[in-house]
Amino acid sequence: MSACLLGCRVRYSGSGARSGDPVLERWLREGRVVVLCPEVAGGLPVPRPPAEIRGGDGGAVLDGVARVVDRRGGDVTRHFLAGARLALRAARESGARVAVLKERSPSCGAGRIYDGGFTGGLREGDGVTAALLERNGVRVFGEGEVAQADRYLRGLEREGEEGML
Repeated sequence: MSACLLGCRVRYSGSGARSGDPVLERWLREGRVVVLCPEVAGGLPVPRPPAEIRGGDGGAVLDGVARVVDRRGGDVTRHFLAGARLALRAARESGARVAVLKERSPSCGAGRIYDGGFTGGLREGDGVTAALLERNGVRVFGEGEVAQADRYLRGLEREGEEGML
């Protein structure tokens, strides 16, 4: 789970984005949550300049055809890739099959991310971590899709699979 969704002050601005969703709170009580901020895990400081993907989405970054740049033009791709790899390692070590991540983020966005122009515009696509997790069998949901994530997780449990987040 994205650390910012639990209120950790790890976002580029130094803020958190606590969800407060009762399902997330239940998962925490049940010990199902693995918490990570891929950007911080990848070596970026807090606060930091905002970053967006240019030339595609997270999948394109993984394929080496797009880059992650900060508002000042600095290339921070290596940090995003390092954080994504650490998130995948944490998922594998914990047996996670589901991830709930921060929407629109160049790391964690699932389905829609910022468009790379620092204008607030959105486009279809996944962030770097979301794309890597999906490519490796971890189903990714945005923070607005917790109910769907819960249904998916319950389906896995009915099938007898582990249910970590």
